[in-house]
Amino acid sequence: MPPTLRIVAVVPCHNEEAAIAKVVTDLHAAVPGIEVHVYDNCSTDGTAEAARRAGAQVRREEEKGKGNVVRRAFADLDADVYLLVDGDDTYDVADAPAMIDTLLSGPYDHVLGVRRQVTSTAYRSGHESGNRFFNGLVSFAFRRKVSDMLSGYRVFSRRFVKSFPALSREFEIETELTVHAVNARAPQAEVAVGFRDRAAGSESKLRTYHDGFRILGVFGQLLLHERPFLVTGAVSLALFLLGLVLGLPVVLEFAGTGLVPRFPTAFLAASLVVLAGVFLLMGVLLSGQAKIRRETSRLFYLRHPAPPWNGGDGPARRAGGHGAHDRRQVP
Repeated sequence: MPPTLRIVAVVPCHNEEAAIAKVVTDLHAAVPGIEVHVYDNCSTDGTAEAARRAGAQVRREEEKGKGNVVRRAFADLDADVYLLVDGDDTYDVADAPAMIDTLLSGPYDHVLGVRRQVTSTAYRSGHESGNRFFNGLVSFAFRRKVSDMLSGYRVFSRRFVKSFPALSREFEIETELTVHAVNARAPQAEVAVGFRDRAAGSESKLRTYHDGFRILGVFGQLLLHERPFLVTGAVSLALFLLGLVLGLPVVLEFAGTGLVPRFPTAFLAASLVVLAGVFLLMGVLLSGQAKIRRETSRLFYLRHPAPPWNGGDGPARRAGGHGAHDRRQVP
């Protein structure tokens, strides 16, 4: 890594007194010279003081939610490389050097830490299957393979961070980051990272069903926002087929007898077909707006320089000698 490279770590925290000091210490040990910025998000314990004693720069974000922290941090900090990691010590910080090296070897704009369980109980009940469901959903909708869209361990370039709108408020931020990366076709790669149980004395803030439905809702909004014709086209097709099923018998009866005895059915079928046309037209108009928005976003993205390139010959093994990384470019 170039000696002048500025690398910052963004660590969102809410009541992580039991784990945050170890995360900060491990980050400083794994990536010498890194600036660790802990964002205390309305903690009621000693998170801020523990982080400060460990050597982190501590800021407080009063708006509750991880998305609000990321939005604030991306606006506050100016660096060449940004590392985002949770403050609960579930991610193996020793993998950070390989992730940063991967970013520079492309150079890429986004490196996703794909979780590999170090302990069999690292995933809470239902989380692993839910993650697979969302991975498949995003991969199908945006036609780009995503292996772990809900991972909170990522590395970004400056041009990715400064062109990311960060609209989400809570745990949906990972969904927004993933969708932004695949929809913008930003060069990205994936690196396998260790994932373990939370530190003793701490508890997860993620609510399985509540946050799962929130993530699903945000995904639906982003899908309509980024691929409107896919959504409106599907609705248009469904309405047209329903109108055809209801109206075809009426049309056949009229062709044979010249009468329309089921006028309400005929009116409903005609209305459904008209609505199908309206949704189809809406999709065309929204797709035009989405294209303009993507072009504007792309021009803004190009205003920022690419990350420094290390020639692609950096180390491809995990720090600490724990074996080879699963490192690959996302197609």
